[in-house]
Amino acid sequence: MKSPRPANSLREILELAIMLMAAASILLASHQFGSNATPYLIWLVVLGAALKTAYYFAESLWHLLQATASDLAYHRFLILMSYNMAEVTFSFAIDFFLMNRLDPQSIGGIPSHFTWSRSFFECFYFSVLNFSFFGYGDIIPTTVAAKIVMLFEVITAFTTVIFLISDFVSMKDSMRRRL
Repeated sequence: MKSPRPANSLREILELAIMLMAAASILLASHQFGSNATPYLIWLVVLGAALKTAYYFAESLWHLLQATASDLAYHRFLILMSYNMAEVTFSFAIDFFLMNRLDPQSIGGIPSHFTWSRSFFECFYFSVLNFSFFGYGDIIPTTVAAKIVMLFEVITAFTTVIFLISDFVSMKDSMRRRL
């Protein structure tokens, strides 16, 4: 039985390691250079979110083409996309966490007295709500940079959930009609 994911576990571990090292580097730079570097580091997070959005779109499109070409079953494709969605929400949670740590005023609704773990949980919660289009309003971006990062996550969610899954279904149907 073929696994629902391509054998890319080393690449996935590398992606996670790169995300965590980049986040740690930004936090270390913040402590090293102080508040003078904060605006630059915040925009570095925004740039990373932009690059990540393009990467996730390309990766999802590649998975879509591979799944269609190999006639992958719907349920296997949905498992694959679920993994990608989890990866996206976790990576944007890291971005929101960095924004919150660099400038506690950038994300409203997360008190500055929260521990790092509680702050990360709140950022993950916020990311999941953004990705699922629920957004209760208890946590909101308050700065332009934080709003841009949120927009990148919403764009990623839209292309992943709506565009790619609907395209997969229509491509599978058109392939069946050709056969």
